[in-house]
Amino acid sequence: MLAQKIGTYVELPVVKIVDFGFYLGSEEDKVLLPKKEGSNLSEGEVVSVFLYKDSEDRLIATTQKPKLQVGELALLEVKEATKIGAFLDWGLPKDLLLPYKEQTGKVQAGDQALVVLYVDKTGRLAATMKVYEYLEKDAPYQKDDEVQGIVYEKSDNFGAFVAVDYRYSARIASDSGAGGVDVGDEITARVASVQPDGKLNLSLRKKAYLQMDDDSQMIMARIELLGGSLPFTDKAPAGRIKEEFGLSKNAFKRGVGRLLKEGKIRITETSIEKI
Repeated sequence: MLAQKIGTYVELPVVKIVDFGFYLGSEEDKVLLPKKEGSNLSEGEVVSVFLYKDSEDRLIATTQKPKLQVGELALLEVKEATKIGAFLDWGLPKDLLLPYKEQTGKVQAGDQALVVLYVDKTGRLAATMKVYEYLEKDAPYQKDDEVQGIVYEKSDNFGAFVAVDYRYSARIASDSGAGGVDVGDEITARVASVQPDGKLNLSLRKKAYLQMDDDSQMIMARIELLGGSLPFTDKAPAGRIKEEFGLSKNAFKRGVGRLLKEGKIRITETSIEKI
């Protein structure tokens, strides 16, 4: 039945012509193509159309090309955010609903959202930001390559999930800079490793020997902001270091070591002090 092909392109013959349009398909199972979209069609002619539901919830055909079909990913602009969800511009007159429960982060008008088109339980087309299972795992990237992507979901336990090139599955671990990004952020990152299943592990941090300069400068700036003394040392718990600086304990130790070697600080039993 045509209703089961909603959200896809189909090729159908014209079976009946009426004043307000063209019925496509068969006498037993047909769909309307509005007259304004097929003024030169004749009976029996086959036409390629996209199936969706109009504002009155009727199955309808269009020769217009939406930005995605069922199961496909696309980056769409949010036109309006309401209590029931957001409405997205997907290239058709009737905006696409992104239900509130399908959002992985709050969106507002003007935002860009990476979504997949799906058919909900009522047979209507809708969008979801839960795109993990739709992403590919055969990215053409290797360790230390620079990549671009969009953050589509965050987890307190696992970090930030990224769609590289809007199509490949990737993750930024909590200790690799995930705390500094939000859902919807478009980022540039470094491939830290490639998992056996093809997923990418990303880092917003440079290689250790390059990142050390940035980290040491940040640590020094914090010491100066605190009046020249940091009230803990590099022996502090990893959790406190992470909370204060967003760094792993090893990265913090490297940064402090650089400052110590440069003669800019001294370490006491309970603090790190500017010299």
